[in-house]
Amino acid sequence: MSIDKNQLLRFTTAGSVDDGKSTLIGRLLYDSKSIFEDQIASVEKTSKRRGMESVDLALFTDGLKDEREQGITIDVAYRYFTTPKRKFIIADTPGHVQYTRNMVTGASTANVALVLIDARKGVIEQTKRHSFIASLLQISHIIVCVNKMDLVEYKEEVFDDIVQQYEEMSGKMMIKDVRYIPISALNGDNVVNRSDKMPWYQNAPLLHTLETLHIASDNNMVDARFPVQTVLRPQDDEHHDYRGYAGSVVGGIFRVGDDVRLLPSGFESKIKSINRYDQDVKEAFEGMSVAITLEDDIDLSRGDMIVKPNNLPIKDQRLSAMICWFNENPARPRAKYILKHTSNEPMAMITEVEYKVDVNTLRRIIDDKDIKMNDICKVKIRTTAPIMMDEYSRNRKTGSFILIDAATNETVAGGMLQ
Repeated sequence: MSIDKNQLLRFTTAGSVDDGKSTLIGRLLYDSKSIFEDQIASVEKTSKRRGMESVDLALFTDGLKDEREQGITIDVAYRYFTTPKRKFIIADTPGHVQYTRNMVTGASTANVALVLIDARKGVIEQTKRHSFIASLLQISHIIVCVNKMDLVEYKEEVFDDIVQQYEEMSGKMMIKDVRYIPISALNGDNVVNRSDKMPWYQNAPLLHTLETLHIASDNNMVDARFPVQTVLRPQDDEHHDYRGYAGSVVGGIFRVGDDVRLLPSGFESKIKSINRYDQDVKEAFEGMSVAITLEDDIDLSRGDMIVKPNNLPIKDQRLSAMICWFNENPARPRAKYILKHTSNEPMAMITEVEYKVDVNTLRRIIDDKDIKMNDICKVKIRTTAPIMMDEYSRNRKTGSFILIDAATNETVAGGMLQ
């Protein structure tokens, strides 16, 4: 199957502290010649000043270290690079256990997760945690990079043992595609170029795998969903009768003349026009930002949704969801939060904690209902106004939400509707 050279692949890196994430990303950028010459010269100069014999690849991604040391919060760093075969965005997240929330943020839009494992340590708690989050977010592809093979003498049996460990763990999760690559990010083995030190490994190196991996579209082209972000009412004489509903299509296709239903009111109408910038278009599909006008003069406002009459979302004030708690302060019993779902922002309350998940054993914890930072749990939520939603497995955009503390305006949790 041919790969569209313009197709964007988003991947996230996950691993424990010192597993070599920065070095791996640096190696990918360096060996694929995706770094500007002045950056290379600067890093080479810094490496020599530190007495290193070769280029410190981690310096290509450690540009944010100074900011972190100064106390500036940088949760997820996004890096971009392009090869002749594909465009990439890397979501680089810190590896500490307390930054699990950032893994959720970085992985929420990813097609692929790179899970790094230190060949000397094998599968550890962080490996299980990151893999569980990847499965929870329904990332279709996981590439397990067994790093630092140079420190275990490139032994095949070490790699095979880790593959077996991971297979036993991932078999309990809903992961569609897992691939394993033995690498040495420091020396470049099997990262961009195939290694001659591991002749027993016959599959492709990492970059070739990323370039040729078939990524099915995450777009839901079946369920038409258009959350209204704002109402356009120009005040000039030329457009004094114009009433457009602006927003982004988050599912399906809308065409001029389509019958539509307006939620939560339930009124029905037809699409009169679809405007994009200063042009009329005949259709709008997922990802397009447009303004839609209707044949009938119906009052819509921010947070309402335009859908097709024969394909309706769930409309309810009672939600069932898996959430990851981001905040240092624990969830307060019956506290009120702002639930941000597409363009809708009603007040909400967690009414019940069904269970928490032990990411080490994947067992449900029923007797502990206190939600603390990095906890992943199944909850029931009630909102003050109806939410027009789909299950996360069906549509990532209409199936996800965040909770915001109304008092501090801090994002305290991210959730996936079940």
